[in-house]
Amino acid sequence: MTNFKKILPAAEEIIKKHDLCDNCLGRLFSKQLHLNSNKLLGEKIRRHFKSSSTKCYVCKNLLSNLNPYLNLMLDSSSNFEYTTMLVGAMIKPSIIDRDDHIRSKYKLRGIDSIKTDITKELGKQFTRKTKKKIDFLDPEITFTINFKDDTCSVRSKSISLQGRYLKTQRGFAQKQKPCSNCSGKGCRVCNYHGISEFDSVEGKISEYLFSKFGGTTVKFTWVGGEDKSSLVLGSGRPFFAKIQNPFKRKVSIPKKIKIDPVVILDCRLIRESPKNLPPFLSLVEIQVSAQNELDTNKLKKLKEVVKNPVVIYDKSGKRTEKQISSLRYKKTSKDGFSLTILVEGGFPIKRFVESQDVNPSISQILGASCFCTQFDFSDVVLK
Repeated sequence: MTNFKKILPAAEEIIKKHDLCDNCLGRLFSKQLHLNSNKLLGEKIRRHFKSSSTKCYVCKNLLSNLNPYLNLMLDSSSNFEYTTMLVGAMIKPSIIDRDDHIRSKYKLRGIDSIKTDITKELGKQFTRKTKKKIDFLDPEITFTINFKDDTCSVRSKSISLQGRYLKTQRGFAQKQKPCSNCSGKGCRVCNYHGISEFDSVEGKISEYLFSKFGGTTVKFTWVGGEDKSSLVLGSGRPFFAKIQNPFKRKVSIPKKIKIDPVVILDCRLIRESPKNLPPFLSLVEIQVSAQNELDTNKLKKLKEVVKNPVVIYDKSGKRTEKQISSLRYKKTSKDGFSLTILVEGGFPIKRFVESQDVNPSISQILGASCFCTQFDFSDVVLK
């Protein structure tokens, strides 16, 4: 009671000069009195002075008429699956200016701004209606109410998945070309997906994820890559996917999904995609053709490549090293052979065969011009 009496002189001075609603009046002193409800404190102050309010100087009675905005929030979130939320707002500058004027004129420090109060009140009323929870740190959806044009936008927290894929048909690219209209950013032409076709590994997986979770774009992290003409077999190539603005969050995914010519395996939700690509090994079967007839004895020299790392030079001259763990070969014709290697991820297969800034290369070891006619991934193993 003593603390309440302390605020009365300042409250009386403000009431005499400005018509304030209960929320805005209470907000000016609630922090000082360590109270949670601005409205109840405002009512108490007004009863004490036998005062009434017609149109609030600061919010123009916005805080007493939030129902239209609550309905906007309900409508805009009706398709989303979520348990936690947060409210943000874009307020008319005139409201903020009047609030700043009051706080400055009466030297009121450490109090919530009108914007904070509006978002708090909307959050309280919305959670009361929907039984959802407010999460300030990591909400599943975030509302932004635009009080300038009376609209509401919803942004859904992205979800991440991990899985593997098989590619059982040649002539099928790993990555999808971006939408030609927006260059992959997302527009009406591509339904905000960033891709307008679904004729690649990326396209097929994206199409499936959109059908299950909804959302706008899918961002992939690939654990290595392959040529359009290469197959991916064995246990498949691992991948990570992040779905932006999903509608659903809890979806049952089968262990095996066939979308010819792609098979998705063990796709599951994870906490987040890795920031760095995990190290991996690739088991690769390579078909090699030589310019001239091959000497079987020379092929035995290929085994030596396992002893030391292979050095790879990029265009700037920078070098990286990759280790081949195992190597097998089999002569298939007088000028051709197959080669199976287990090698560290990111190894340039064709360059290794054809001696393009790689040392040693197959062509160097055999002393003959060799060409990679085809290569397939028999397995990809995360280290």
